[in-house]
Amino acid sequence: MIPIQIDSAWKGTSDCRNCGIRDMVLFADLNEQDFGAIHTPIDDLLFATDAALYTEGEKAVGVFTLRKGMVKLVRSTADGRARIVRVLKPGDVIGLEALATARYDCEAIALTSVSVCRIPLTVLHHLSTHSSRLHMRLMEKWQHALKDADDWLADLNFGTARQRVARLALKMRDPEQPNFTSFFSREDMGAMLDLKLETVSREVSALVRDGALKPGDKQGRRYEIVNEAFLRA
Repeated sequence: MIPIQIDSAWKGTSDCRNCGIRDMVLFADLNEQDFGAIHTPIDDLLFATDAALYTEGEKAVGVFTLRKGMVKLVRSTADGRARIVRVLKPGDVIGLEALATARYDCEAIALTSVSVCRIPLTVLHHLSTHSSRLHMRLMEKWQHALKDADDWLADLNFGTARQRVARLALKMRDPEQPNFTSFFSREDMGAMLDLKLETVSREVSALVRDGALKPGDKQGRRYEIVNEAFLRA
């Protein structure tokens, strides 16, 4: 974790009023009176690739709004395996469950270098009580998270092996370069898609051979999307 600003969001350089993605995140509907009611610092933080924002079961101190990059949510299964349950992109809120349970349900790991705002639970509890605008936005984000989780399960755990790998390629598009997609390790992909490692490798190679994807690195993690229609077929 690389802290870049730890100061009052309203007195320092963390300018939530003028945030470039403000309309996408929690504070889109707040007015000056709402901002004036906040007296707890909001932290701007950077996390390097593979760094953990928090761990599963950890006591929560706040929720995170994702400004840049991608974050994977990982949960341990009963037999001790790690399962990627969802990937979050800019505008998503990380750790919303903490508002109800005060603990994090998953481990949040940076897939790329990421920039986040960490909002203390005390701030959200106060504003959700005193600001109907923020309360409504929290409910919208919660509903979005539930729908996204349902869509993730439906899209990636049903259909042929080819369809599952193709859908993952579309879901993992780079927010800043949508003609590129990033994959996990083949083991992680197999666990996500309920496929054997060999099957995943075979299907990725087939998508390259058929002209839908083009390798973008030597590690087999980044690909250019050449034929989106083929992936959606």
